[in-house]
Amino acid sequence: MEMEILYAIQEMRNSILDQIFVGITSLGNSGMIWIIIGVAMLLFKKTRRTGIIVLFSLLLGYLIGNMGLKNLIQRSRPCWTDPSVELLIKNPHDYSFPSGHTLHSFAAAFAIFLSHKKAGIISLLLAFLIAFSRLYLFVHYPTDILGGMVLGVTLALFSNYMIKKWTTKLW
Repeated sequence: MEMEILYAIQEMRNSILDQIFVGITSLGNSGMIWIIIGVAMLLFKKTRRTGIIVLFSLLLGYLIGNMGLKNLIQRSRPCWTDPSVELLIKNPHDYSFPSGHTLHSFAAAFAIFLSHKKAGIISLLLAFLIAFSRLYLFVHYPTDILGGMVLGVTLALFSNYMIKKWTTKLW
């Protein structure tokens, strides 16, 4: 069923969407856009705690998702299963579950949402676009995306709780 969903998405492909989704997915490469946002938030007292929560969420996501679950589960990517689909990006070398782009995007975006609703909604919209780009580009299964979303939100909630608990006396 997951391959059927991916093949249906592939029917949407055209030169304009190809460029858009390659660009959107590149924002999520190595979580860089979220790292930049988190560091930028550290510069302002009003957003400093949220910046710490974003960066802590990203660190946990990297350790648990990228270093832990991907290597433990070792799920092949759809582009490895069906190499006949033309890739628009470099073939990823790591495993598929969970989607790191999605995990980091939802960890950061939901961390922002918890403290700053308007900015959080914009962040979540970007997170959804990054997640969908991974399906469009045929490098993740839908359950990889779902797993990344759930883990990202969970880590944001955990990080929010822990950082607020640890920093209550500081702020």
